[in-house]
Amino acid sequence: MKMDILLGLQWGDEGKGKVVDVLAPQYDVVARFQGGPNAGHTLEFDGIKHVLHQIPSGIFRSNILNVVGNGVVLDPVVLKKEIDGLAKFSIDYRQNLCISKKATLILPTHKLLDAAYEKSKGDKKIGSTLKGIGPTYQDKIGRMALRVGDMVAPNFQEKYQEVVQHHKMILGFYQHDLSPLEALEKDFFDAVDFFKTLKLVDSEYLVNEQLRQQSRILAEGAQGSLLDIDFGSYPFVTSSTTMAAGACTGLGVAPANIGEVFGIFKAYCTRVGSGPFPTELFDEDGERMRKEGNEFGSTTGRPRRCGWIDLPALRYSIMINGVTQLFMMKADVLNIFEEIKVCTQYVLPDGTQVDTLPYEVDADLQPVYETLPGWNCSLEGVSSYDAFPEALKNYVSYLEEALQVPIKLVSVGPDRTQTILR
Repeated sequence: MKMDILLGLQWGDEGKGKVVDVLAPQYDVVARFQGGPNAGHTLEFDGIKHVLHQIPSGIFRSNILNVVGNGVVLDPVVLKKEIDGLAKFSIDYRQNLCISKKATLILPTHKLLDAAYEKSKGDKKIGSTLKGIGPTYQDKIGRMALRVGDMVAPNFQEKYQEVVQHHKMILGFYQHDLSPLEALEKDFFDAVDFFKTLKLVDSEYLVNEQLRQQSRILAEGAQGSLLDIDFGSYPFVTSSTTMAAGACTGLGVAPANIGEVFGIFKAYCTRVGSGPFPTELFDEDGERMRKEGNEFGSTTGRPRRCGWIDLPALRYSIMINGVTQLFMMKADVLNIFEEIKVCTQYVLPDGTQVDTLPYEVDADLQPVYETLPGWNCSLEGVSSYDAFPEALKNYVSYLEEALQVPIKLVSVGPDRTQTILR
């Protein structure tokens, strides 16, 4: 049995949580492989919206084992709040949730460092969520981070103080306010005590044993491919490997054991925070798109930047991930447009036209658009692909032809039931 991977192809917020929830009945295990509480995976069913930040999106299915892999950075405080929020669903998280001992811990001082670094950048700030993600990954690469397994060690307090003293020296250099630290540490250690009651595992052995037993596993990514630390719009990226290769390093699974790679994209584009966005709209169409799509960050509440779909960027993401199936989300947001634009190429500052994503992605790239007719009608009550308006079918076919990968799922609304399989 091979592990399937589900990931975003744009700048995050593509709707991965909803798709995991829909696909989950086909799987025995759902595993997160990177990112942290800067990710917000939104699921909507039975008229209720649920936002998960660190827990895999299969948690609402009682027969699925959910694994937080070693590639994730974990905030114990946020995780405890997430678990407390699941209480009303009678979820047996002590049995259905496993956490890798090798996952890295986000400490209170990581959040202070995040704020200090961001403030120091001035006008060049990244647009960090200030959740401590970047500084935690820095410590991981710097080989000084604390991991989940350290919490149960008898010298955890000593290890903790060593790292914190190092952080305080850096914060002193930035003259950053340390007064919030006492309250943050109280919450942190309360959460650590709770954390020790959870199922902490050697997740690489667990996942590979599940594969050996022919269990079906879905690896769930966070953020999007264009935020990848290597292949995204650097430096305006996240701090982890968001592409398919990250599932191998973030779960301890060999490349030969990868099966399908599901790539999720919106029928248009959005981005949160700073960084290049060639098809961004600054006009009334962009504002209508944001309002119709309720485009506000599920973690931060920040308004998302909106724009038309970008084919060169999508082709790039499909290539680096080896995508085998495409899932198109939020087609219903385009219901309000009589015409829909598709970016097919860019014009570089020197006048050259390209249909690939250039290294200088932060240059003044001018999008070249093709205009398609919109369907300009509601998709309420649509329950099959055959019932789609002809213009929407044509849009799907156009994208399939341009991207050379089949679109197997189209979402026409936020609820589980508004997910159309082809």
